Amino acid sequence: MLSVRIDHELLERLRGHAAKRGMSVQDYVVRTLIRADFDERFQAAVEETERFYGVT
Repeated sequence: MLSVRIDHELLERLRGHAAKRGMSVQDYVVRTLIRADFDERFQAAVEETERFYGVT
């Protein structure tokens, strides 16, 4: 089970992306998470966030 808290603006964006593909928000998020390049994209986002906040 995965529980995620997101703000209203992000939820609306996800709804729009999901609707374009004829999917529910839940299905869209799961599909995005299992994409082959998700790990690489996630790692790049983490590194960018760390650089932004001066963690690294």
